[in-house]
Amino acid sequence: MTDQTLYDFLFRSTSDAVLVADEDGVITAMNPAAASMLGVLLEEVMSRKADEVFSKNPALINLFHRQGDQTLEVRLPKRRLAVGIASTLADRTRVIVLQDVTEKQEMESRREALVTTMSHDLKNPISAMSGFAELVEKFGDLNDQQQKFITRIKQTASKLYDVAAPLVDLAWIEAGMPLAHQPIQMDTLIEKVVNELSDMAKQQQVAIAISIQKPLPTVMGDPSRLQLAIHQLVHNAILYSQPEQAVAVHAWGDVHEVYFSVADRGIGIADDELELVFDRLYRSRDERVRELPGGGLGLTVAKTIISRHGGDIWASSNLGVGSTFTFVLPAISQ
Repeated sequence: MTDQTLYDFLFRSTSDAVLVADEDGVITAMNPAAASMLGVLLEEVMSRKADEVFSKNPALINLFHRQGDQTLEVRLPKRRLAVGIASTLADRTRVIVLQDVTEKQEMESRREALVTTMSHDLKNPISAMSGFAELVEKFGDLNDQQQKFITRIKQTASKLYDVAAPLVDLAWIEAGMPLAHQPIQMDTLIEKVVNELSDMAKQQQVAIAISIQKPLPTVMGDPSRLQLAIHQLVHNAILYSQPEQAVAVHAWGDVHEVYFSVADRGIGIADDELELVFDRLYRSRDERVRELPGGGLGLTVAKTIISRHGGDIWASSNLGVGSTFTFVLPAISQ
């Protein structure tokens, strides 16, 4: 199969819309998916200016006219929505690719609605349980056994309160709901997470040291989900660190794989708990850990996300010295 034959096959067969225009904005090529997505006929569009054909779609016209790489949301007929990506080639040809994301956005909206509803419906009674437990302590003296039970009720209520929303989110991911599949620059995600958690680090008196290979190989996946996985790992490292210590964030890779690790000098994990920390709702028996907030879902969420992207994650630790969490993802060649 020649390169041209392969190009023609992909151009005709892809479900994404592809439009090509010359430097004057005249449409020189359009695949069948584009015609269907935009509700036009090929013969009525070819050799005409994009401004004339799509005069009622300003976002799409902007993709034709703006310089350099651009990404915009484009409204489609029948209340559908696409993400449009445009780029200018060396010969000044403008190429626009539209991906219909209607179902994905609707699914994400349903997920957010479910998380909100479940959080509300669960957190109200959980808050009531915790409140009544506190009232019991105020109405008369309790013996040691009763005080122990009341403390356990309050701890359990607090744990349930913390996991209400993440548990729904985890179930959504584990159910195999579709993830985005696009090229990702991992260094951008890592730096964004570190910036988000900088205030928390200051409050904990923890410094964050970053070492990222430049350039870092590209991975394919869902940027919002991978950012969540990185966030969970860095958040935990800060939370379980001792004051005036450092958390080391490191990323490197080669043509085949991209690695990310975060190391802390904190509480650490016992050898017999290393494999258990990724289990849902598991929290260490170490009292120092139990005194800190958390529901035992962060590492489970991170592991599920990494697994869904074809990667692997593991931990190494020395109790009382610190822990290192590392994940690996397949890289794509550029």
